[in-house]
Amino acid sequence: MPTTNPRVGAIAVALAIVVAVGAGAWYGSRGEPAAPVEAVGGVAYTTLTETIVVHVSGAVESPGLVTVLSTARVADVIAAAGGAKSGADLGGLNLASTVRDGDQVVVPVPGEASAVGGGTSRGIDLNRSSAAELEELPGVGPVLASRIVEFREANGPFSEIEDLLDVGGIGEAKLAAMRDAIETP
Repeated sequence: MPTTNPRVGAIAVALAIVVAVGAGAWYGSRGEPAAPVEAVGGVAYTTLTETIVVHVSGAVESPGLVTVLSTARVADVIAAAGGAKSGADLGGLNLASTVRDGDQVVVPVPGEASAVGGGTSRGIDLNRSSAAELEELPGVGPVLASRIVEFREANGPFSEIEDLLDVGGIGEAKLAAMRDAIETP
């Protein structure tokens, strides 16, 4: 009967440990996915996290340009600018309002006007509005609002207002009625 050398057994165990640690290190080094994956209604999709630049002025600690997530609200922009100064009149701002790339948020002191904008009128955003928000458009009810959202999810963001003509139930007359209430993409 062959005898087993205790050193060979110890070397085999050490080698197995080294392989296991190496495999664990390799697996762990693969990192997180590039973007979080979410599931809605049983359908998985990837959420892209984009950033935008917003100009903040007025009664904030650090006025100037701030970079925030594309899903940011006015409150997030003010926080990114170091917060509101003592005496700022936040009651004149809709802190829950979303912002876009290139917008300016002016945080007033009492007696000054506040502003959130980017040089164009702020209508309904075809690419970010919910179906309920889209129902605020003239002539758009729940069914048509759902079609707009479904079209956007299937085909990507609208690049121009005329893209709405590709949505079932929207013709030239309906588009003309909605045009002034839509934010230019």
